[in-house]
Amino acid sequence: MASKILFILSLTAFTFSFAQEKKNEKPKFNQELATSLGADQYGMKPYTIVMLTTGTAKIEDKTKMGALMKGHMENIGKLANEGKIVVAGPFLEKNKENYRGMFIFNTKSMEEAEQWVKTDPAVQAGIFSYEIFPWYGSAALPLYLKHHDEISKENP
Repeated sequence: MASKILFILSLTAFTFSFAQEKKNEKPKFNQELATSLGADQYGMKPYTIVMLTTGTAKIEDKTKMGALMKGHMENIGKLANEGKIVVAGPFLEKNKENYRGMFIFNTKSMEEAEQWVKTDPAVQAGIFSYEIFPWYGSAALPLYLKHHDEISKENP
């Protein structure tokens, strides 16, 4: 039993040591990838964040609200497929700013982001309003989307 524990501890120490070595190695710079993503010298680029807030519309009809929310989700998928949106999701808790969700758009143009957010049926109906902010983040951000379908069993 003691030798089995010692073997497991040795294996764990080796795995940790190997992981530490891999973590400390700086990946080789990939100019082609950086250029294709629009990265600057820091691997970053400008985006536009849209914070969705509660709109002024009060829709009591559950069927109509369901159709609008279905359209909202379909529009997000369409914008993601077009490479315009790189992050979208709701906030899990209420907050003092009354933010409901956010989009990160793959554009530095606030005007273009506003055009895109206005294609959302829930925004058009007044369920959501929005605020727009310029943002600077990793140019690699859009790459996570290609793996999302691999890890999601269902779509909302």
